[in-house]
Amino acid sequence: TTAAADAWLGVNEFSNEDGGALLRRVIDNAGRSKAYINGIAATAAQLRELGDLLVDIHGQHAHQSLLKTDAQRVLLDSQAGLQDDARAVAAAYKTWRALARRREEFETNARNVLLERERLEWQVGELEKLAVKPGEWSEITNEHSRLSHAASLIEGAQEALAAISESDSPMLSQLSALNQKIGRLVDLDEALKPVLEALEPARIQLQEAVSALNDYLSRVELDPARLRQVESRLEAIHSTARKFRTAPDDLPQAFESLSGQLQQLADASDLDALRAQEEKLKAGYMSAARKLSKARAKAAEALSAAVTTGMQELSMVGGRFEVALQTCEAAAYGLEQVEFTVAAHAGTMLRPLAKVASGGELARIALAISVITSSASATPTLIFDEVDSGIGGGVAEVVGRLLKRLGQDCQVLCVTHLPQVASQANQHFQVSKHSSGGKTVSRIDPLDAKIRIEEIARMLGGVEITATTRKHARELLAL
Repeated sequence: TTAAADAWLGVNEFSNEDGGALLRRVIDNAGRSKAYINGIAATAAQLRELGDLLVDIHGQHAHQSLLKTDAQRVLLDSQAGLQDDARAVAAAYKTWRALARRREEFETNARNVLLERERLEWQVGELEKLAVKPGEWSEITNEHSRLSHAASLIEGAQEALAAISESDSPMLSQLSALNQKIGRLVDLDEALKPVLEALEPARIQLQEAVSALNDYLSRVELDPARLRQVESRLEAIHSTARKFRTAPDDLPQAFESLSGQLQQLADASDLDALRAQEEKLKAGYMSAARKLSKARAKAAEALSAAVTTGMQELSMVGGRFEVALQTCEAAAYGLEQVEFTVAAHAGTMLRPLAKVASGGELARIALAISVITSSASATPTLIFDEVDSGIGGGVAEVVGRLLKRLGQDCQVLCVTHLPQVASQANQHFQVSKHSSGGKTVSRIDPLDAKIRIEEIARMLGGVEITATTRKHARELLAL
């Protein structure tokens, strides 16, 4: 497997302790299929997604990566060693565009921000002017209650004082006289002593009450001016609390909260600062992207020449391959679209690789590209189908040698009908069909050394295999 495939297996929870990946698809007699990855049930989409990381198919009707412009760009960058530069450009683009979006949002919301700031400034100003202290509401309501009931309080305290010590028959005098009388009776009968002991504390407490009432009356006075001040303060606090939809006791906390919000708006970057930072990030991106563009142009020229040369060897005389770099708007991948274009024969126009009509031509072009870029390819297995379509003789032998050379860097599977191509392989499998019980059965059998000679000879000579064709087969396999 590859690092990308291992990462995919880990993310999708298909990893096994032994490493590697086993992909399996089972089709029952009813045509229903089940997919498995490392023995775990998987969806067809997951099987295809992992397969794309492990196998690249080159052939007619195959959705190979070489036909996708994104893959073409990645291949060009990999071949030229520009992966780090491309990642730097992508990172710079991401940072720049994130700030640009922030600036756009700021512009869109600028009016709302201004209105919010004005609202907060007014609210903070109101609370700052009122300057309610923590606990003040409780203190001032108590003071108001005392001042507003001062006359009643003075009258009640005076009545209590008179009843205890200043009336014609005050309670304290009566209790003192009673204590004296009981004291004389105790001399006659000790049984009354508890009564005397109970009355004496009552007399003392009445004396303390007289002292407290005198002290209270000395402090309490009618103060209409102070009462008006307190009532005005109460009304101001209560009115502001209603305006802010909070309890009067919570106004100090509201002031702290709103002041914090106002400070956050004041600390936020203004539009000019955002624009300046955006321009700085854009300049950094453009510098990195232009550097990447120059390197890509140089790499595209080299790859174009190399693949064009390879096409001449593959029976595509006069054909041309060109890596087209089309300028585009700034993007995460840079300032240009990368597209592989080809003219399969002399006199034909360059067209996108994906629009090449012949499956065989497409396979041979893909072979040339794969051989040249094999060291940069991240796919460990390549499959070629119809690579020998429309060729033979010496060209077929060249194709076989190219496939063999490609097999030094990765695993190559090739479906072929040409002995010149088949003879270059290290391992052979025979694909055949047989009728069994009225059904057609397909088989894939590995071939040993002896059977390999027989199969190559059959491909050379037809149904009847002669000593000459066997000799020729041995010669091809010995090359």
